[in-house]
Amino acid sequence: MGNDEIPKALFPIGGRPILWHIMNIYACCGFKDFILCLGYKGDRIKEYCCRIKGWKITFVDTGLETNTGGRIKKIQHLIKDDLFFATYGDGLSSVNLNNLLRFHMCHERVATITVVRPHSRFGIVGVNFGTGLVTHFEEKPILDHWINGGFFVFNKDVFGYLKENDILEKHSFKRLLIDRQISAFKHRGFWKCMDTYKDNLEFNELWDKNKLLWLGEDGK
Repeated sequence: MGNDEIPKALFPIGGRPILWHIMNIYACCGFKDFILCLGYKGDRIKEYCCRIKGWKITFVDTGLETNTGGRIKKIQHLIKDDLFFATYGDGLSSVNLNNLLRFHMCHERVATITVVRPHSRFGIVGVNFGTGLVTHFEEKPILDHWINGGFFVFNKDVFGYLKENDILEKHSFKRLLIDRQISAFKHRGFWKCMDTYKDNLEFNELWDKNKLLWLGEDGK
């Protein structure tokens, strides 16, 4: 993101950190009990979130170098319900969390991931390679493949698939895959990840135009 003074989760959209916007997606669906797995500059995140009213927030220092699956493993002792949500700290979506939860409960597997079809970061050039003729241009089309959208529901049984420093996507999900214990919830509405400074600018452009697409669409 080009700024090492604050963690990515605190990069602002419309004057509030992206982390607040992520948590607000859950709060708007009635889920207001959060556990934050802190790492880099976790003290800055805690300092900000301590000022938020109306949400229950538990802070856990999960280490600077811990990978995604390992961070979830470190909060096992705090998970009291049979089911819980999890997500990253850098993406916004209009996914309907109640529909996601119902889907997960209907399929009775350990894990459900939300899958999305993102826009290509590049424009597409159509070419007739027989003649070398350019046939068309397509500006950043929606890709044909589904990718991990980062909004999850887990049963507590997931902790049996997590090891101390797992990369969630590389290690834990593969174990779930082998046991046929992971489902995919298709989301066709808005989804965008903040990987670059340009992404942050685009989020703020949406905010300035009052196009809060992560709150204004119903995920299917």
